[in-house]
Amino acid sequence: MTLIAIKDASLTRTESLFTGLSFSIAKGDRVGLVAANGRGKSSLLRIMAGEDDATTGTVTGLRGLIVATAPQDPPERLLSLSFYDAVRDALAHEVAETESWRVDILLDDLLVEESTRGRAVHSLSGGWQRTMLLARAAVVEPDLLLLDEPTNHLDIGRIGVLERFLAALPRDCAVVAASHDRAFLDDVTNRTLFLRPLESADFSLPYSHALRALEDRDAARGRQFENDMRKVKALRQQAAKLKNIGINSGSDLLVVKTKQLSERADKLEERARPTHLERFIF
Repeated sequence: MTLIAIKDASLTRTESLFTGLSFSIAKGDRVGLVAANGRGKSSLLRIMAGEDDATTGTVTGLRGLIVATAPQDPPERLLSLSFYDAVRDALAHEVAETESWRVDILLDDLLVEESTRGRAVHSLSGGWQRTMLLARAAVVEPDLLLLDEPTNHLDIGRIGVLERFLAALPRDCAVVAASHDRAFLDDVTNRTLFLRPLESADFSLPYSHALRALEDRDAARGRQFENDMRKVKALRQQAAKLKNIGINSGSDLLVVKTKQLSERADKLEERARPTHLERFIF
């Protein structure tokens, strides 16, 4: 079942971050969102969460869909709260007291010690702040969990805790993780979306296998582009030759033929997209 669908979306800030993006997230998907720094990963997560709008296109979510996001940094209003209270704050106010047991179980699963639970968020390390943000997102039992660079500031041990936690989520819970951590993406995802300005690419593969598939596709399209450009050059050369003959002979037929060849070259050049030049930089 599709949880959220994005159709023909584009996003422009000071420059185009992506265009013509269409993809959907289904129950149980575990998606790695990959792009170079500053190329729209966090913005796309906010769009999926309904916190931001795409420049063009549509975003459609399943009715009643619960989406939760673990951003890169805690909101300022949480900094003075304790770790425990910052997580409980994510619960609806009317059930925060009666449902606080869910916070206890969740923090046990994430191996958060009692001493850490009582510390103010502003006094925590970046890694513990990141764990708190994950717990806030997970405690609402979302249908779609969005993670923005979830392994930042985590040591190897805490990354292992995170991976085991994600593996233990309900099967129907979909996860989208924007990350630069290749090993993490390989371990926890089964799909990869490469976000690129001209043509993004979605593969039903974890990161390493998806990257090889992307490189193979780009190489094939690069060869096609070069072949098309050779055809364009040949057509233009032929048109130029016929033009000279037509001018010298006064042949209207050759003038028409020259125009046809030029139009064919223009259309072929316009259709040939050098997407292979969008080399992915991790």
